Amino acid sequence: MKLYYAPGACSISPHIALCEAGIAHQIEKVDLKAKKTESGADYLAINAKGYIPALQLDNGEVLVEGVAIVQYIADQKPESGLAPKAGTMERYRLMEWLTFISSELHKAFSPLFNPAMPDEAKKIFRARLAQRFAYVDEQLAGKNYLMGANFSVADGYLYNITRWAKRVELDLSGCHNIAAFVTRVEARPKVVEALKAEGLM
Repeated sequence: MKLYYAPGACSISPHIALCEAGIAHQIEKVDLKAKKTESGADYLAINAKGYIPALQLDNGEVLVEGVAIVQYIADQKPESGLAPKAGTMERYRLMEWLTFISSELHKAFSPLFNPAMPDEAKKIFRARLAQRFAYVDEQLAGKNYLMGANFSVADGYLYNITRWAKRVELDLSGCHNIAAFVTRVEARPKVVEALKAEGLM
C-alpha cells in the first residue's frame, strides 16, 4: 500500500492507523498547491478531488476520504483492535465518532486556515469549535480513549485534528481530559513512528 500525505495535514490519521495495524506501506509526500507528488506524478490523476489522504492499494485501486480509509485499514487487521467488528453496535459507535470528528471538528477548522476569512468571522468559528471540543472533553472523562480502554482509529483521527488547535489559536487549556488524551496518544510507539516518518517530531 502507498499513502499519499502532506505533513501535518489530516493524512496523519491513516498513517497512524497503518503503523498501529502493522501493515507494510510506503508514503509519498504531495505538494497540495502544485498538485504534484514527491516523485513528480500528477496528483490529480491519482485523486481527482485534489486533496489528501489517498491510499493506493496493492491491486492499484485508490481509496480516498480519511474516514473510509481508516476503517479499511482496521478491517485488514481485525486483530489490531483498531475497529470493532462490522455489524456490531460498537462499530456503529466508532462510525458515530468518526462522523462527528469529520463534520463537526475537521471541517470546522477550514475557515480558520483561510487567510481571506475576516478575523471577526474566525472568532465565531473558534467559539463553535471550542464548544465541540468541550463536548469531546466531557466524553473522555474517566476513559483512556473515545471508545473506552482501547485505542481505535477514531482516536488517531481525533489526535490528528486536535494538533491543529495551536496553529489557529484555539484555546483548549480548559480541556484537561483532551490534554491527557493527547499525552497518552503521543506516548504510543506507533504514533511516534508515524510522526517521525512525516518529519513532525
